[in-house]
Amino acid sequence: MRKNFGAQTWLYPMPVLMIGTYDENGTPNVMNAAWGGIHDTCQIGVCIDPGHKTAKNLLEKKAFTVSIGDAAHVVECDFLGLVSGNTDAEKLKKTKFHTRKADFVDAPVIEELPMTLECRLIHFDEKSGCTVGEIVNVSADERILDAEGRIDPLLLDPITFDPVGHLYRRLGSVAGNAFQDGKKLQ
Repeated sequence: MRKNFGAQTWLYPMPVLMIGTYDENGTPNVMNAAWGGIHDTCQIGVCIDPGHKTAKNLLEKKAFTVSIGDAAHVVECDFLGLVSGNTDAEKLKKTKFHTRKADFVDAPVIEELPMTLECRLIHFDEKSGCTVGEIVNVSADERILDAEGRIDPLLLDPITFDPVGHLYRRLGSVAGNAFQDGKKLQ
């Protein structure tokens, strides 16, 4: 038996995406965006309310970064979702995060978060805030790479947002092999 909940914004897992932009003066701003994911090949889609400072910044610079929130920085990542850059110009400093300019776009990389997507703005809907960016580079700190040089999700230790329980959760164990296990039914 199933229980119906009606229309909800529930999907699992929901990544915790830290959106980084520069304002017109080159000052970095970061916000927490739990609604986002891969949009198309080498594209990411995120929902950014048009009233956010991030929306103004990305329209100004036509670029943004997406860093993956991790368990080691859950407090800082949550804080960046609670406080608006429109009302607190010091919010990023309060996290003690350090930023540097991305290698391929005019947007900040958060040094403490070990994985970042560098994106060029493709589309921003000024009514809904639906944002699409072209992923031009993915960078990862060597500390989250496995012996073959690939990103290891266990070393990354990303957090996901649980929209029902209003919690941040870690990823679990391996459940199967993609593009392999289904062959048993062929």
